[in-house]
Amino acid sequence: MATYRLTRRLNRELLDISTNPPPGISAGPINDDMLNWQGIISGPVNFTTKIYHLNIYVTGSICEYHMGLQWSPAVTISKILLNISALLTSPNLDCRLNGEAANLYELDRIKYNETAAEWTRKYAM
Repeated sequence: MATYRLTRRLNRELLDISTNPPPGISAGPINDDMLNWQGIISGPVNFTTKIYHLNIYVTGSICEYHMGLQWSPAVTISKILLNISALLTSPNLDCRLNGEAANLYELDRIKYNETAAEWTRKYAM
């Protein structure tokens, strides 16, 4: 029953994001699997695998708390992707999930940006 409700909700969100996409953001299920989605955020950083960012764990995972979101029925896929996009352009030093990246960001912003760009070229293109 819970899976049915989740799938129904995800179908509504897919319809919404398809008909009213947020600027620079797209998302949808992978291979018609409604429980496995891929999101794409246009901009200077586009990640599908590893990312060098102080607010993202080296494993690639991110906690919704660190995006300014706490789960509720009002949280939609569009909101999640918009918050990720904002976090990518405005890192938060108060939420260090990758200590090495956070230290470099604080001490040498140019080197941090170079490393992030290198990881983007290496892992996301």
